[in-house]
Amino acid sequence: FPIVGGVGIPGPIFPIVGGVGIPGPIFRQGTWSLLFAFLLMNLLVLLEVADRLSLKNDLEIARDIQQAMLPSGLYDAPGVETVGFSRPANTVGGDFYDILPLDDGRLIVTVGDVAGKGSPAALLMALLLAMLRTLVDEKLEPAELVARLNVQVSRHAPGTRFITLFYAVFDPRTGDLTYVNAGHTAPLLLRNDGSIERLTEGGIALGMFTHSTYETGHATIQPNELVATYSDGITEAENPKGQPFDESGLESTLRANRGLEISAVGSAVVRAVELYTADTRLADDLTILLLRRRMIPAAVAV
Repeated sequence: FPIVGGVGIPGPIFPIVGGVGIPGPIFRQGTWSLLFAFLLMNLLVLLEVADRLSLKNDLEIARDIQQAMLPSGLYDAPGVETVGFSRPANTVGGDFYDILPLDDGRLIVTVGDVAGKGSPAALLMALLLAMLRTLVDEKLEPAELVARLNVQVSRHAPGTRFITLFYAVFDPRTGDLTYVNAGHTAPLLLRNDGSIERLTEGGIALGMFTHSTYETGHATIQPNELVATYSDGITEAENPKGQPFDESGLESTLRANRGLEISAVGSAVVRAVELYTADTRLADDLTILLLRRRMIPAAVAV
């Protein structure tokens, strides 16, 4: 059976006689070698299709492993609640987020976006996440940790690959958020009065220059205020007319749903993007991590 239309779909090259696979009389004697050549070619194609099906299964397993690397569900502790959502454009992707509680009651939150998508981005994402968690154990200040991480990415990532990263340490007792923004889309801090601040302090993306330095930013979050850290797959998602969802779409969705449970706020953002794009396939990975400060009860705060 040859390939029809160049898309790997088998089609008959000879008629079937009597319901069995015996060539009909349209072939002259001496054409059997040609038939066997065609059969051999199509056997190889079938083997390739089987290999691709196996690869698809492997990618689905890789997706499950990748999702297992990310925190699942709501993280709720005295003074803070946070939750993340991530959807790759392909089976696997290069977006990631992490939530790491520290022994002193503070909380690390981070979101990253590896340039590109698919398997190469997913592999680099796994490498970065492992390096980041290792550096966290060294109890470094945010700017030093990000600088060290940049050195590792510069050494080990392919030359054209870079990673944007937002890394922050939050103290729920004081509301202090200490952060470094390494070329990432600026997180939005939704204040109680409805105004929005952008968290921009930091430096360039990881992997661009080996010895990049980074500045530390600070913000004080009041009870019930919300920080939304996201990848550009949200704001750059396009409707059928090619118009992006943009920051304005994200801001209006956050304002409209801010009174909901934090998990419901995240779900509302994801659904708003899906509706805006008419549920078409995503062009880029989509990730959002939400953090909200809560009032600590006096009995807990003492």
